[in-house]
Amino acid sequence: MATGCSPNTPELNLAAAGVETDQRGGVIVDDGLRTSTAHIYAAGDCTDNPQFVYVAAAGGTRAAINMTGGEARLDLSAMPAVVFTDPQVATVGLSEQEAHLAGIETDSRTLTIDNVPQALANFDTRGFIKLVAEAGTGRLLGVQAVAGEAGELIQSAALAIHNRMTVQELADQLFPYLTMVEGLKLAAQTFTKDVTQLSCCAG
Repeated sequence: MATGCSPNTPELNLAAAGVETDQRGGVIVDDGLRTSTAHIYAAGDCTDNPQFVYVAAAGGTRAAINMTGGEARLDLSAMPAVVFTDPQVATVGLSEQEAHLAGIETDSRTLTIDNVPQALANFDTRGFIKLVAEAGTGRLLGVQAVAGEAGELIQSAALAIHNRMTVQELADQLFPYLTMVEGLKLAAQTFTKDVTQLSCCAG
């Protein structure tokens, strides 16, 4: 059973230092890792940031830069997350619901994994890849995937979102044949094509 973890901050007497915490006890930080007390910084699982080791490491680096006079920001807008179940579950960016709550109209497509040639070769066609795009512009906002190697393909999706690519630009990229990440291209192609009618690697 996975129950999550809580910030280990109760014994720090943060209120005496004027450091604000959220309802879970996580230290509230801005994107420069500054707390509500200007000269105090925090990073890692004691903060209100997502509790992933790569977020903690990136936050620690930026906090160190900022507390020594630099100016670095932690951008979590394209932060990938993976649950290592079988099949894996991975996500990056906005879901449809999150986009709608932010006032963004969406256009989404879902590709089942049985349309990905590598999944057929692996004899494991469980799952799907869902792309969430901004209606009108086609800009990729989020990707959710359930697949045997969802954790491997989600980083390419994160890069596409970070670089503000459209689904058409993603569909036009070259992806190696017989890789799971090719599923991203196929999912992007579903916005304009019926991928079940395409031959192998059809661009």
